[in-house]
Formats: sequence, structure tokens, C-alpha cells
Amino acid sequence: VQLVESGGGLVQPGGSLRLSCAASGFSFSSYDMSWHRQAPGKERELVASITWSGGVTNYGDSVKGRFTISRDNGKSTVYLQMNSLKPEDTAVYYCYALGPNYWGQGTQVTVSS
Repeated sequence: VQLVESGGGLVQPGGSLRLSCAASGFSFSSYDMSWHRQAPGKERELVASITWSGGVTNYGDSVKGRFTISRDNGKSTVYLQMNSLKPEDTAVYYCYALGPNYWGQGTQVTVSS
């Protein structure tokens, strides 16, 4: 099982980023996926989740209306579109596969002027 996140970086407040998580080694289209984040000194928290079909999504309260999770089962990839970014969104963002119970290595997102 392998999950490889990409798309992180430095962005100014109010800006946007799109994270990608490319999956391999398991039947991606059969499993729910999620994005989590962990800021320094804080616990890892759920950002967004999506069911295997993409039909149902859920978001943490702090990102509702700003972030959008989506998936392309044909490409075995899950995405996180992040808009109107705030400094408090700064964290390492991790991709998680529910069925295999596997985490990606994380990608750093820094929101700063």
C-alpha cells in the first residue's frame, strides 16, 4: 500500500492550493478516503472525508465552505481543494485510506504573508 501526497507549499493568506494523494497497492475505488492535518503542538484532526463512490463528503467545522474533497477512482487519486486559506490552516496534511488503515507521509502547507 502506498499513498503519496503532493501539492503542498507556501501560500499567502486568502490564497488557494490543491493537494493530491495518489494511491497504489489496494483497491482504491472500494474504500473511503480522508484528509487530516497536524499543526505543531496539536493533535491530528480530520479535515475532510469522502466515501468510496464520492457520493458523500464530510468536513471539519474549521474548513467548511472553504475546502472541497474529491476523488478520481480511475486515477486512484483523492484531492483536497483549499481556498481562502488562513494562517491557522498551516499544518502537515496527511492522506488516509480507511480500509487498509494506511497513512501517507504528509505534505507541508504553510499560510503566511
